[in-house]
Amino acid sequence: MDGPPMDGFGRLADTFFNAEVAARYWPDILAGVWITIGLGIAVSIAGLAFGVALAILRAMQRPWLALPIIAFADIMRALPPLVIIIVFFFAFPLIGISMSAFMSTWLALTLVLAAYAEESVWGGILSLPRGQSEAARSTGLTWGQTMSAVVLPQAFRVALPPLTNRVIAVSKNVALGSVVALSEVLNNAQSATSTAGNPTPLTMAAAAYLAIFIPAMLFARRLETRMQWRV
Repeated sequence: MDGPPMDGFGRLADTFFNAEVAARYWPDILAGVWITIGLGIAVSIAGLAFGVALAILRAMQRPWLALPIIAFADIMRALPPLVIIIVFFFAFPLIGISMSAFMSTWLALTLVLAAYAEESVWGGILSLPRGQSEAARSTGLTWGQTMSAVVLPQAFRVALPPLTNRVIAVSKNVALGSVVALSEVLNNAQSATSTAGNPTPLTMAAAAYLAIFIPAMLFARRLETRMQWRV
């Protein structure tokens, strides 16, 4: 005989928090978590480094350098990251450049983050009074020394809040790699949901995102607080 019918909360738990389904698919979710974390860290490091380098080159005020950097930043910020991933993965092989799902997602998101990082740092540089760099140069510091010791530390403080938010936002876009079959946490959860006929793996993926990005947001907030201007 069938048991008594479940109430609403029972159906909710059986649908989204099914322990049997969770036990069956947690290794797949965990494997996707490591891909998401690793790729997110790789994108953050490479994107920030490239973006800061572009901002420094732009600060040299050479038109032949500045104009391509401006064009790059505008194009990368205008294009949806998903389109860039698709182009790298599906279009580049037509010209003899093949990329894995991991590489195409990493490169696309790195370029997007670099564009935003360049604009944030450049905005921080522009916010500083011009007299500061002129005073530093008058003491005998070279342009590079002035940039590294005087300009960039202050520019980073100004750029930090939008920069940390952008790093987190771009890192979450690792989920877009599912369109090229990247085995990150959301793609694995979707596959498991289709196989199990139950959305519990998606609930597990949501919990994984909270576990990954809430600490990241708390760290970013603490970093912003520590680096804020002290009056």
